Amino acid sequence: MRMIRSEHVFSLLSAVVLLTLAGSAQTLAPSKVKQIEQLITAKMSKDRIPAFSIAIALEGKIIWSNGYGMADLENFVPAKATTAYRSASVGKPITATAAMQLSERGKLDLDAPVWQYCKAFPSKKWMLTSRNLLAHMGGIRHYGGADAEAELYSTKRYGTVAESLEVFKNDPLAFEPGTEYLYSTYGYNTLGCVIEGASGMNYMDYLRENVFKPAGMLNTRDDNPLAVIPNRAAGYIVNERGEFENSRHIDMSNRLPAGGFLTTAEDLVLFAAAVMENKLVSQKTFEQMLTPQKTKAGKTIEYGLGWGLFPGEDWYGEREAFHGGQSPQVSSVLYLLPGRHFAVAIQTNLEGVSDRTGFAAQVARIVLDLKK
Repeated sequence: MRMIRSEHVFSLLSAVVLLTLAGSAQTLAPSKVKQIEQLITAKMSKDRIPAFSIAIALEGKIIWSNGYGMADLENFVPAKATTAYRSASVGKPITATAAMQLSERGKLDLDAPVWQYCKAFPSKKWMLTSRNLLAHMGGIRHYGGADAEAELYSTKRYGTVAESLEVFKNDPLAFEPGTEYLYSTYGYNTLGCVIEGASGMNYMDYLRENVFKPAGMLNTRDDNPLAVIPNRAAGYIVNERGEFENSRHIDMSNRLPAGGFLTTAEDLVLFAAAVMENKLVSQKTFEQMLTPQKTKAGKTIEYGLGWGLFPGEDWYGEREAFHGGQSPQVSSVLYLLPGRHFAVAIQTNLEGVSDRTGFAAQVARIVLDLKK
C-alpha cells in the first residue's frame, strides 16, 4: 500500500480550510465558528485526521458547514462539507426511519415475525420481530462466524439485500429475542429485507423515494466501489510507524441496510432535520424511536429504535440521540438534541477516531450557548 509519513502532510492539512456554502445559508455567528474551528484543529492534530467535514442544522435548516484537510492525500484534494464518505453505521437510523414509516402506513407490523416479510430469512426457534431488530435485541449475530476478518473486510459484490443474508441467515439466534441486547449489523441487513417485503419495492428505490428525496439528500446513494462518484473521499489508517496507509478495499454491499451508503455531512443533517421536523415520520413515531428499550426482564438498554441514547442522564437539561459509524475508511457521528431541533454531523476519512459523540456534544454546547 502507498504510505505517507503523517508528519509530512500536517503542515499542509492545517493550511487547508475550504469554506463550502453549497447552497445553504451560513448563519452561525463568526465567534462561534472560531470556537468550533479551534476544536476541529485540536482534534485533527491530536488524532492525525486527514479530512474532517462537518455540518450543523438548527430548526430544520443548515446553519453552517465546512470541510478541512485533505479528502485524498495522494492527489491533494481538499475536503469540503459536500465530500462524500461512507456512512458506516450512521446509516442505521436511516433504515430504522424507513421501517417506522412503513409501520405508520400500516404496511409493516413491527411485532409480526420477520419471515412474514423477508422470505429469504428462515424461521427460527423463537419468534423474531422487526421491533427486536430495530433495538438490537433479536439475537442475530454481529460480524464473526467462522472467519470474522473475511466478513469485516468482504470484497464480494452482492446484487441484492436478500443475497447478503447468506452469510448469517442459517446461524442459530444467540438468545431468545427481547431478552438481551447484542449490537448487530446483520440484524439491520435483515431489516432491509423486511422493508423490501413490506413495501414491495427494492430497498434503495424505497429509500430514494421515501427518505432521501423528501429530506433533500441529493448526495446520498449506495457505496458502490465500481461507480465513479464525484467528491468521494479516500480512506486511511495510521500504522505503528506513524505513516498513513490506504484503508483496505472492501465492498459495502454485504451491509447495505446497516450502513453501506455514501453520503455527506450536509445530507446527514438534512436527514436529521427532516426527522425532527416530522417530514419523514410523525412526532409520535419519532418519540417511540427515542424511547430507551427494555428487555423482557425490564432492564433498560441504551438504545431506542435506531438511535443510541443516554437514558437517565441529564446533559444541560437536554435529551441526546446519536449514532456513530466506523468502518474501513471512515469514522463518523450524527448527533441530535431533539428538544432543540439541533443536529451536527461529523465525518472523517481516518479509521478508529475516538470520542466523536463527545466532540459533537461540545459543538452543540457552543452553538446553543448551553450552560449548567
